[in-house]
Order: sequence, then structure tokens, then C-alpha cells
Amino acid sequence: MAPMKCPAPVEITYKNTFPFYIHFLNSNNVTLNKFIEELKKYGVTTIVRVCEATYDITLVKKEGIQVLGWSFDDGAPPSNQIVDDWLNLVKTKYCEEHGGCIAVHCVAGFGRAPVLIALALIKGGLKYGDVL
Repeated sequence: MAPMKCPAPVEITYKNTFPFYIHFLNSNNVTLNKFIEELKKYGVTTIVRVCEATYDITLVKKEGIQVLGWSFDDGAPPSNQIVDDWLNLVKTKYCEEHGGCIAVHCVAGFGRAPVLIALALIKGGLKYGDVL
């Protein structure tokens, strides 16, 4: 059986003020340099990692990128604390600081990371059906 091909990283924007970068593969120490190149390409200033840690954040931080570890179980909703922290981060980055891009990643990019982005887009005024 051929290996599953995952989609390329995607930048999601809304009203040209909410740039999010979603990475479909969970990086590890072997792929970290390529991951950092992608982050820089999209102007990422903050990573929200919603899965278990699989790479050392030291190199990422050296590039001036903040890494937040807000892990929650795959298939489960994020805790109220994670939702609050996420929405506060989005508000701070896009309404107060007006700069940079937030990257969100989990293991495959099909569950946890898109849920957080969907929450931010809905909070930002996009209709639920349009988010889907």
C-alpha cells in the first residue's frame, strides 16, 4: 500500500486580518528545519501545538517564534481554558498587536487544529456554515 499523502501547509485568512497557518504533519526533530522554513515563509510568530510534544522547541524559539503547548485529546473538544486562551491569543495578535501569523498544528491537521481555527473565525464574525 502506498503511503498516505498529506496536503501541503495552508494559510487561512478572514477579512485579511486573521492569518492562520495550518500544518498537516506533526513535525519532529528530523523535520524541524523544514518546518521552521515553512513557518518563516508564512510570517508565523506564534505556534499553538495542540498535540503531544514531538520536537525540541529550542531551535524554533531561536528564530523568534513563540511555542504554546495546549494539548488536548484527538477527537475530544478543547477544554474551556484552552478555548479562552486561544481566543485571547487571537484577540491579542490580530486586534491589539496587528502582526504576524499564528500557526496551529496537531498530528494530522484534520481535527484539533482546524477546530481552533474554526472557533476563531466564528468569533471573528464568519458564519458557522461558511466556516465548514
